[in-house]
Amino acid sequence: MKLDLKLVESPFVMEVKNESGITIKMDATDKIGGKNKGMRPMEVLASSLAGCMSIDILLILKKQRQEVTFYEVNIEANRKDAVPAVFETIHLVFSFNKEVDLEKASAAVHLSHEKYCSVSASLNSEINIQLEVRHQS
Repeated sequence: MKLDLKLVESPFVMEVKNESGITIKMDATDKIGGKNKGMRPMEVLASSLAGCMSIDILLILKKQRQEVTFYEVNIEANRKDAVPAVFETIHLVFSFNKEVDLEKASAAVHLSHEKYCSVSASLNSEINIQLEVRHQS
């Protein structure tokens, strides 16, 4: 994996490009001079956890012949009030259409988190990761 990060606008607006040419923008908080033109690096990290797990979950459910027509993950993350401001908790709420068997979905979520997701395996084990599975409201 190769990525290129470059500053595209001072003081902190950055663009990251992967080998396929796909880009994301990152920026700092306006409290330190950021311009709100991109996601914060910690937002990208929390999103990466949800994205990585989602790929696993959707693959597992597809193999189990579960027809997923609605899928959403709500992410709520809390950070320590310290330097560095690491994650204390990440709460992920996985929502599925009503036809998806919640027992199978829950098993897929836990299997991803505990066994398959590379992002999950790369995070500090002191982070309290909370998982919730439900049907869409």
